[in-house]
Amino acid sequence: MSNKEVKTALKSAREAIRNKEYKEALKHCKAVLKQEKNNYNAWVFIGLAAAELEQPDQAQGAYRKATELEPGQLLAWQGLANLYEKSNQTDAKGDLASVYQKLLELYESDKQKWCEVCKKLVELYHQEKKHLEAARTWHKLVKIKQEEGADNAELHQLWKRMIQLLADSTQNQDNETQQLLLTAFEHAVNSADMIPSEDHQILYRDFIQCLSKFPHETARLKKACDDMMVLYPTLSYPLEVLCLHFIQSGTVTEEALHFCCRLMEMDASSGPGFIGLGIKSLQEKKYEEAAKHLSEGLQKTSQCPAAWYYLAEAQMKMQKYKEAVFSCNHALKMLEQLGDPDALLEQKNLALRLKAEALIKTLDADMAEDAISTLEQVPGVNSDPLLLALKGRAYVNKGLIDQVAQQIMSSHPHVAEAHALEGLIHYTQKNYQQAEKSFQSAIEREAEVAEYHHYLGLTYWSMGEETRKDKTKALSQFLKAAKLDSYMGSVFCYLGHYYRDVAGDKNRARGCYKKAFELNQSDGEAGSAAVDLSMELGDTETAIAVLTSVTEKASAGAAKWAWIRRGLYYLRANQHSQAVADLQAALRADPKDSNCWESLGEAYLSRGGYTTALKSFTKASELNPESVYSIYQAAVIDQLLGRYKEAIAEYQKILKKSKEYVSALKGLGECYLMVARAALADYLDDKALDCIEQSLEYFTQAAKCRPDISCLWKLLGDACTSVHVISTSKVNVKVLGYLIGQKTDRQTLKKSELLILGGRCYGRALKLMSLPNIWCDLGINYYHQAQHLTAMGSDTNEISELLEKSVQCLKKAVRLDSKNYLYWNALGVVASCSAIGNYALAQHCFIKSVQAEQINVVAWTNLGVLYLVNGHIEQAHEAFKVAQSLEPSYLLCWIGQAFIAESVGSYDTMDLFRHTTELSMHTEGAKGYAHWVCSTLQDKSNRNSELYQYNIIQMHAIPAAQVVLSKYTERIQDDASAFTMLGYLNEYLQLNKQATGAYERAVSLLKNSKDKEKWNIAMRNYGRSLCGIGQYDKAIQAYMSTCLSEFDDLVGIALAYFRKGLLQESIKAYEKALSIAESEHDKADILTALAIIEYKQNNVDAAKTLLFKCSILKEPSTESLQALCALGLAKQDATLATAALKELLKHVKGKDHLYERCLIISAVYALQGRNVGVQRQASKAIHTNPDNSALWSLLSRLVPLHTPQNAKGGAVAGSIARILDLNQGKKALLNTAVNQLAAGCHLIEDEKNNPLKNIQKAIHLFPDDPAAWAVLMAACHAENTVVCLNNTQLRRTDLETMLVATVSAKIAGNNFPANYIQALEDWSLCQAITGLKEMGRLTEAEALCTKGLKSCPEQPALFLLLRQIQCRQLLQSHKELPDTVLEELRKTVMTSGSSVAAWHWLAKVYESQRMMVAAEMCYRKSLQLASQQGNWHGKLSSLLRLAMLALEICMANVSNDHWPSLVQEATTEALKLSFCPLAVLLRALLQYSRKMGARETRRMLEKVVYQPGYPETIVSVARWYLLKHLYAKDDYELIDVLIANAKANGDTRALELDKKLSAHS
Repeated sequence: MSNKEVKTALKSAREAIRNKEYKEALKHCKAVLKQEKNNYNAWVFIGLAAAELEQPDQAQGAYRKATELEPGQLLAWQGLANLYEKSNQTDAKGDLASVYQKLLELYESDKQKWCEVCKKLVELYHQEKKHLEAARTWHKLVKIKQEEGADNAELHQLWKRMIQLLADSTQNQDNETQQLLLTAFEHAVNSADMIPSEDHQILYRDFIQCLSKFPHETARLKKACDDMMVLYPTLSYPLEVLCLHFIQSGTVTEEALHFCCRLMEMDASSGPGFIGLGIKSLQEKKYEEAAKHLSEGLQKTSQCPAAWYYLAEAQMKMQKYKEAVFSCNHALKMLEQLGDPDALLEQKNLALRLKAEALIKTLDADMAEDAISTLEQVPGVNSDPLLLALKGRAYVNKGLIDQVAQQIMSSHPHVAEAHALEGLIHYTQKNYQQAEKSFQSAIEREAEVAEYHHYLGLTYWSMGEETRKDKTKALSQFLKAAKLDSYMGSVFCYLGHYYRDVAGDKNRARGCYKKAFELNQSDGEAGSAAVDLSMELGDTETAIAVLTSVTEKASAGAAKWAWIRRGLYYLRANQHSQAVADLQAALRADPKDSNCWESLGEAYLSRGGYTTALKSFTKASELNPESVYSIYQAAVIDQLLGRYKEAIAEYQKILKKSKEYVSALKGLGECYLMVARAALADYLDDKALDCIEQSLEYFTQAAKCRPDISCLWKLLGDACTSVHVISTSKVNVKVLGYLIGQKTDRQTLKKSELLILGGRCYGRALKLMSLPNIWCDLGINYYHQAQHLTAMGSDTNEISELLEKSVQCLKKAVRLDSKNYLYWNALGVVASCSAIGNYALAQHCFIKSVQAEQINVVAWTNLGVLYLVNGHIEQAHEAFKVAQSLEPSYLLCWIGQAFIAESVGSYDTMDLFRHTTELSMHTEGAKGYAHWVCSTLQDKSNRNSELYQYNIIQMHAIPAAQVVLSKYTERIQDDASAFTMLGYLNEYLQLNKQATGAYERAVSLLKNSKDKEKWNIAMRNYGRSLCGIGQYDKAIQAYMSTCLSEFDDLVGIALAYFRKGLLQESIKAYEKALSIAESEHDKADILTALAIIEYKQNNVDAAKTLLFKCSILKEPSTESLQALCALGLAKQDATLATAALKELLKHVKGKDHLYERCLIISAVYALQGRNVGVQRQASKAIHTNPDNSALWSLLSRLVPLHTPQNAKGGAVAGSIARILDLNQGKKALLNTAVNQLAAGCHLIEDEKNNPLKNIQKAIHLFPDDPAAWAVLMAACHAENTVVCLNNTQLRRTDLETMLVATVSAKIAGNNFPANYIQALEDWSLCQAITGLKEMGRLTEAEALCTKGLKSCPEQPALFLLLRQIQCRQLLQSHKELPDTVLEELRKTVMTSGSSVAAWHWLAKVYESQRMMVAAEMCYRKSLQLASQQGNWHGKLSSLLRLAMLALEICMANVSNDHWPSLVQEATTEALKLSFCPLAVLLRALLQYSRKMGARETRRMLEKVVYQPGYPETIVSVARWYLLKHLYAKDDYELIDVLIANAKANGDTRALELDKKLSAHS
């Protein structure tokens, strides 16, 4: 290529670049380079085009080549600069600086271009933080601008820009850079256009701020500040910077202080100014003022380490060591933030040293370690004697006396600190003589150190006996120390000790303590002593002011001494809430102070907070178990709260420590007396007597210790008198001989003797202290004595005398305190008794009682009773009404209203009596309510009335009346009518034994009665109850003791004869009763009873005749029709049963006999073979009566017998029955378990609700039911079967024999029908043998079977089981069975031909002998038999077994169309019966055996695996075959899904198959 062509190509390349055709340009350039390799323009154009095409490496190479070819040409350098500017690579930035430097050389002639490149270079240096290069380059730029004659404004901006480039990193700059920066500031400040101005002021501030960062520029800083102050005389900033500079440098000269004073004149709130003033005060030893100024300054200028150090110095002088540590820590923190450790090393060492000294002087062992570590940071710690002394004191504080003292003494023996440390060590070790010498040596060397005098004074204070008596030496040293250092608070504290304990000058002592506390607010000893002395001197206001001041400033958990003293003051002043708050605060400081807990308990108790007070005293006793007071107070509070059991335990603790602690003995007696009163209110008389006996014992012990205390004798009287309500026959109380004036240990007293003793105790109390309440109690005691004598039939003169005494005592009480309503009321009660009969006086007393206390429900009630007794019913009603309005829950006024209602014949009488029993127990209310309940029950004509339903059924009247009447008869044991009513109510509640006892008591009470009619009624009741509990002989004797002329007596003895088995005597008695029966209903009942007797004698026709006679009566009874229907059912006579049922349904209406009717209808349907109808009948009855638990229980019992396919519904019915009525618990749980067994439920499916759990609950509730134990055997067998299917370990083994024995034992203990017993025993035995056989224990099974056959040979089921066991032993030998054996087995099965399971077993035998057709025939026979029996389970089992037989043959690849069609046929029929997962699986496996790889096979197996509702045992099989199918199809995606499903369900068998198949695939 010629030169012309080269130029043309370069021209074309330039045009292509101009048109942005960069690739075309590259082609032209490459063409040129082929001709001329060193063509400069071609390389430049390549660089430009490559850069535009984003090929930076090629562009850089091209530009570099061009610069190498012609280094003096601009074009390549410019291109290289543009390339690097656009690049983000780090290397490019480094190369860019060198490119800019080259451009600066090339642009020397073009100043404008040079300046532009220069600015770019400076920016690059700035970005790379090359401050010196940036400063030099920019300074060069400014010089060039100056040479060019730039104006002042442009130069000013250039200098400002230089400041901006360098000002942000002054700490890291070298000296040249700093000087260039300061030069820029000076030029910028001087070149400003407007001086003064705001911008100039800001620039000057920045200049001064920059100068303050350079310690060596002090002169320059001072000059700049002076110049700025000349320009801006009102601006305080220069002075602030200057002051801070001097403060930070540590050279606070007079000149520096002068600047600070000038600053404060300009700005009174300036932080540096305050700091300066503080330093000035510190130099003048005005420490408090110094600390104040320094603190104020640091609030505004906190980033000044020197100021923190000066503040720490001031605090040290004031002995505020903790505050000094805080200040030193701040100083050290600020020094670390400032950097430049070498320059600030001296300040840091000073701060560390001061901090260590402060830590040591706190005398805190925890801070000693911190002090040692702080000292270790100071250089030369082991060579400086002062630092060594400090270190030694730190070890002393820590409790470690080591060689530090010897080290300092040996190396620096003339240093006072060494002797002081040695003395301190001796003082710590209590070597006071040596300590005295050491401190004296220290004082000889430095006599002006207050601390040495202080320690010498402490030494004298603690020295021997002589010095202890004469404290003058210590006093002189303390006074010297106080004179040398007026801030040493501990010295003033000891001076206070001296004046208080030695000199006895309390005023001067208080002054010293106050001074000590003012100096050290944390000195609790001084503060508490000052407060205590102020209290002693009567200056309470000052004391409270000090305490308030301390508590206001105290943090949480501090100043315990102040909180507890103020709390105790408030407690004494009855300001309980404030006392509680203060004592709680004291406990936050020391939660283990038992005295503080006691005080807090007192505060709570004073304001009525018994529960919290109890907690406080309990805590105090836990912390100090020896404190009897805390335990006693806790017991008292428990007693007040009615927690008598806990109170008794606490009092017993006290008596273990001190047996004669009278308060504890009194408290124990009171607790037992209160428990006795509560027991009497609940009619627990035996418990009450025990407690009264205990209370008398403790009261007697207390009175023996302190016979001069009146209240103890009063309490003894209360305890003795409290027995007045208890039956006389029960009261036999043992009292200590001391109480009755005998030397015997204990004496048993009767009721009369106890009441007399109570009166004597009241008399003894009156001799000691004549109080109206004791006179009242004595009067009441005499009244109770008179009542007791009246009940016992004693002499009337004695009774009158006692009543007269009672009246006189009560009048005495009224005279002593006529405003006490209780005394008037008691006098009224005594006056109104029948023996006195002074009703006018009684009325007057009751009215006076009401006048004394208007809210007086007792007096109003007593007034009502008075009016009622005298026949004034209206006035009585009004009085009772007032009492009810005053207190609606008061019982006696309601009883009065009930009596009024009864007297006027009101319908509300029963409601009123019931209300009295609901309020509380009272004899009158209890008997009244029981009477009305019994009267209502005896009236059988009102059973369907709303009144009966409400009063008796809804209000649970019978159990309520039985409970209150039981309490009544427990206390009043001579009321025959009450015992008769109690027996009647017990009979209704089926408490037959209790009823018999009540009737027996009534008979014994009426034995000597002249009213023979009542006695006959009692004997009749007694005989009936004896018959109910099976004591037929006694029942017959009871009836025989009557005249046997009444209908009820004849019927009763006839029933007793029947139950006894004396049927002929029973017939005679019934016939005699029939002859005197008046109503048709009675005749029907007797004829029905006679029919039952005839049936019992196997005279069925005679029974039918008698029952037919009943049915033709004018009023046939439902019981006779039910008996006729039952007879038809028993004899399997469907015609008779159906006819009787139709007749029965005509006479039964509504909900009468609902359960019996449903049961009989279901039984008739069962007899007719209408199994579904049985369930529907029960369901229909439940639908109309869903709240009838008996019907739900019946349904759960019928379902497994007649419709087992609905067994899950039967289980639900059983659960509902139990929820509705817990009395159905046994039957409901039993039926639920049977239904769950029929439904195939087991433990693995549901751990909480399964047959085993439910039957276990049933057995726990009713362990005597043999049926429950039989069901338990079935449940265990089912669980074992499931365990075998899952290949897991058996958990319920060796139970069969035990359960059979249990069933037999339970049967023997109960009176069951013979056929029921036989059926249950046979089934249990067969079940046990089957279980043993299934577990392979054939020898035991055969032995049990043989034993059963010996006791009862005619049992085909047992014989079949024996053959099965024997056959299993033959089959285990793996030999073919002879035809004779097979024929024998077939005959055995034919013998028990009604057993479906027998045919199944025979089919299995044929299968084992490969006789598949014979096995099929057996299964078909079992299917036919199950269909005939209506056995749903048998039909389903036969169909599934038949299908499995056929499938097994199909899986063996036998080519015969019969077997596949048999599988289809059997599974189809099974699915018609119900949804059967196994049938679905068998169909899928049939498809698998036919066409393993077909899509239909996968669909059918996936249906079983993935659709819900299939048991895991079936799903596991389907999963296994589906996995084989998928591996055959190599469908790995579906395999992964299936394996995930297997893992989720824990199917290890499928996972193992997956491993094997994947290994071979």
